[in-house]
Amino acid sequence: MKKTMFILLAFVLTLSLPMMADNDRVITFEQLPAQSQTMLKKYFAEKVPLIVTVDLDDYTVMYQSGEKVEFDKKGNWREINCKTSAVPTDLIPEQIKAVVKQTYPGATIIKIDRDRRGYDIKLSNGLDIEFNRNFQIIEIDD
Repeated sequence: MKKTMFILLAFVLTLSLPMMADNDRVITFEQLPAQSQTMLKKYFAEKVPLIVTVDLDDYTVMYQSGEKVEFDKKGNWREINCKTSAVPTDLIPEQIKAVVKQTYPGATIIKIDRDRRGYDIKLSNGLDIEFNRNFQIIEIDD
């Protein structure tokens, strides 16, 4: 029993070392900005948060089911990575949804990342598409 506990402890420490190197600090869900909490309660209500962290410039929420959501210091989402399920459609700009629906019917958006330059999405068919701020496609990568 002690050996099993030691192995489990070593495993947990091994997984947490990369987070410590990035100066991430574990916090509670309630310590997230109110805007982040509201968004997560609305779109990820059925998911169970595994870990919530904060570092110098962002918050990260990882779920047991594999999803990961990153927020800036103000609580605005920066990246939503659903890995195998679709990003909630209400969080995707209409222009991007229209392009994906027309050009890649049947594909779903499983990751979306936004910054000051625009949006980057990943589709369930493996394609990465980058949009500028005017929602024009500037790069497609497979």
